[in-house]
Amino acid sequence: MRKLKFFIISFCLMLAVAVCGSGVTKADAAARKYYIGGMTAGFTLSAGGAEVIGLSEVSASDGIRRPAEEAGIRVGDTILAVDNIRIKTIADLNAALERSGGEPVTLKVGRGGETADVEITPVKDKKSGRYKIGVLIRDTLSGIGTVTYIDKESYRFGALGHAVCDENRNSLEIADAKVYLCTVIGVNKGMRGKAGELRGLFMCDTVLAKAEKTCNCGLYGTFDKSYDFSHAELVEAAPIAEATIGKAVIYSTIDGTCPQQYEINIVKVDSDNRENKNFVVKVTDERLISETGGIVQGMSGSPILQNGKLIGAVTHVFLNDPTRGYGIGIEHMLAE
Repeated sequence: MRKLKFFIISFCLMLAVAVCGSGVTKADAAARKYYIGGMTAGFTLSAGGAEVIGLSEVSASDGIRRPAEEAGIRVGDTILAVDNIRIKTIADLNAALERSGGEPVTLKVGRGGETADVEITPVKDKKSGRYKIGVLIRDTLSGIGTVTYIDKESYRFGALGHAVCDENRNSLEIADAKVYLCTVIGVNKGMRGKAGELRGLFMCDTVLAKAEKTCNCGLYGTFDKSYDFSHAELVEAAPIAEATIGKAVIYSTIDGTCPQQYEINIVKVDSDNRENKNFVVKVTDERLISETGGIVQGMSGSPILQNGKLIGAVTHVFLNDPTRGYGIGIEHMLAE
């Protein structure tokens, strides 16, 4: 039986992201072939340390203690280091607290883009015998997004089309190198003033790719060569200069694992935009509007094709109109 892991959190879709490269020429783009993506994938990324998601009590031999709360630690803080030793995982933090032997330690704490040193004394829990500071933490975030393309020759892939961030818009690092196929089991429809989202399950026995890099233009890595590309369409990429206002299509997965083609209109082309908003698109496909309301979280990375060529990817949704959104030019993604 396949092991399925529940979808935890969608990557943030409403982002203003910066262009990452100088682009590619028309000749460069036409020289290579790309498999169209559109499949939904599950990613596991680092929280950048031990993120505090709750404060708790410690049952010490002399009563109830609250070391973290008393030291000024807050929910949303990230513990980056203990006594100048980098903390990346929950295990790292637990090991550091055990090494303290109950003596004071200095935590480097991240909050709102800034860091501060906080002195705290771990307390020995009378039940477990382990040293604790009274925090509930997580070290990874999981989410779903859409693969944009796979290079036919190198199997390099690009996905998402925007920076990979948590709910507080903090950039995330690669933690788990594996990218899993994700099956979409439902949709929270988008509506005016509220972004919708895809709901999915990780198919943990189906590894799609190895993720190796994140940047403002998305997530990148190498696709597994064993993936069945027999039904994937091969196309050329085209620079933003070839895009025109008018009909186009996107490929997205809103049910199961199979991408479908949906009609859109490109209503604006802005090759000079510095926030990865090179296109304004409007969903015109009644099937997609009926099922999702338009563009929803999890669809970021959906490839945009016009005149049979890959020109970009969906990246943002308009909160006041979920049938409209932004797209990044594929030349900027390929530059990475």
